[in-house]
Amino acid sequence: MTNHDEVAAVRPLTLAWVSQHLEVGERVVRTDALHGGITAEMRRLTIGTRDGGTRHLVLRSFVDPFYVGHAEDWLNREVGALTLLAGTGVPAPGLVAVDPIAAHCEYPSLLMTHLGGRMVFDDEGLETRVPLLARQLVAIHALRPVERPREYVALTTADTVVTPKGADAAVWAAAIDVIRRPAPPYEGRFLHRDFQPGNVLFDVPPPGAADARITGVVDWAATSWGPADLDVAHCSTNLALLHGPAWGPRFAEAYEEAGGVLAAAASERLYWQVRDGLACSEEVQQVAQLWRMAGRTELTTRAVEERLDAYVTALMDALG
Repeated sequence: MTNHDEVAAVRPLTLAWVSQHLEVGERVVRTDALHGGITAEMRRLTIGTRDGGTRHLVLRSFVDPFYVGHAEDWLNREVGALTLLAGTGVPAPGLVAVDPIAAHCEYPSLLMTHLGGRMVFDDEGLETRVPLLARQLVAIHALRPVERPREYVALTTADTVVTPKGADAAVWAAAIDVIRRPAPPYEGRFLHRDFQPGNVLFDVPPPGAADARITGVVDWAATSWGPADLDVAHCSTNLALLHGPAWGPRFAEAYEEAGGVLAAAASERLYWQVRDGLACSEEVQQVAQLWRMAGRTELTTRAVEERLDAYVTALMDALG
């Protein structure tokens, strides 16, 4: 989803920095705001080439004071991930340039190649997309970097969970008690750490044409080392909130059908599922707003809260 802006919408120092990383004779001729991220401002830059054609780049800038303090770490991690992924079959943007401490730009920024395709949040076609998402995540977890990214960080605590209005207080208290326990032992994997439909691009053909395919996985700023269950749980929660609570377990099943390996014990798998569901309780308003901007206008904050409550309740029922 894009909005046309003037080229001047890119701040002067940042525009000069971008220009330094273009080919001789190229210039930025248009910018479009890309919607879908919470932490950073995203723009697609149309570059006029010497032969009269165009190509595209993507500029990510951390402009919100709340996130600027994290930008250096996030950008350095993303650079490490994009460098690693360049030699793999995982479709990720290519690194062009980075200014993690805003030495040249107004704000910490990353310049990368543009990938075709689009984010898809519709219910239609979900049966086809879920196996594609699962296979893509298995491929990401199969990567074995020489230098591991940092260990995952569980940002949610028992004290920061937001219990939805009208939820069964006893069920949510029991769920919060689950994440008070030590994390189960796990075999580490290379994690995207925010793998969900908002960070996956699809080429969705018209009806009757060839099947959909994934054209890119974006936003590698939270890349970590940790349990595969954590990435699976995060995508499961997002699918449950977007498309209905039953899709959470369906994604975990699809991941295993694609060859992925989750924790051996059901109680351990559910620990990670509950942890991620509770983590999403803190971002319901922002996530619901992004989905409405993407066309899912029926997903009010209240509607998403109700789905989250139903999903967490189902997980606790399964946990027994």
